[in-house]
Amino acid sequence: MISPLAYVDTKAQLGKDVKIHPFAYIDANTVIGDGCEIMPYASVMAGTTLGRNVKVYQGSVVGADPQDFRWKGCKSHCTIGGNTVIRENVIINRGIADTGGTVVGADSFVFAASHIGHDTRIADKCVIGNSVKIAGDVVVGEGTILSSSVVLHEGCHVGHFVLPKGGTRVSSNVPPYVIMAHNPITYYGVNAIVMRKHAGFTEEQIDDIAKAYRHIYQCSTSLYNALLRIEDDIQPSEVRDAILAFVRDNDMKIAGDRFEAD
Repeated sequence: MISPLAYVDTKAQLGKDVKIHPFAYIDANTVIGDGCEIMPYASVMAGTTLGRNVKVYQGSVVGADPQDFRWKGCKSHCTIGGNTVIRENVIINRGIADTGGTVVGADSFVFAASHIGHDTRIADKCVIGNSVKIAGDVVVGEGTILSSSVVLHEGCHVGHFVLPKGGTRVSSNVPPYVIMAHNPITYYGVNAIVMRKHAGFTEEQIDDIAKAYRHIYQCSTSLYNALLRIEDDIQPSEVRDAILAFVRDNDMKIAGDRFEAD
């Protein structure tokens, strides 16, 4: 169903069973996947691809021009994975170059009044809470839940299954599987309930994660020595190795009150 009161450019590609409500705006050079629904006053801008069954609510702009002085008007991209919901008044910017671009993964939920900046890459099954602000070039791992009013600064890397509590400001890299809270940001424990209930982590895996973060955040030692202790204390496993790799791949720069001044 395409309302005659909607604007749909002739160069837009529409899939099967698409619903476009009155006063929606579908720009040229967009791809709207099968089963998508675009609500009134929502806009899907040039360079945007929506996967299957994406729903965009009133007042949202998907694929908006990037807010970055480096963008010089070139064609760029924004991709939304299938079965993702974008609630009211969300702004998602495209990338700043003709390669790469902004990505929101499949099976995700973006709550109202959130902003996702240029070239940010959000993995599958994430939840972006009300009024979350994500700057450009941010990476968010699978299964992460950003609580309401969380702020992610430019270039941050947030690992898999992370839960920053409401209002937390993140200006560094957050390793996987943790809960973070407060300002300045502080380690608040392991995200055990979500991982156990929704991601199938075993008790042994959760115990290994908790041991690893005791070395990193709760022992009076350097981050370098904490990683050596983890290697000595915990048998090699997927979760142990993921923590070690994240810290090392991000140049030993991670969030937390112990490390924010480093």
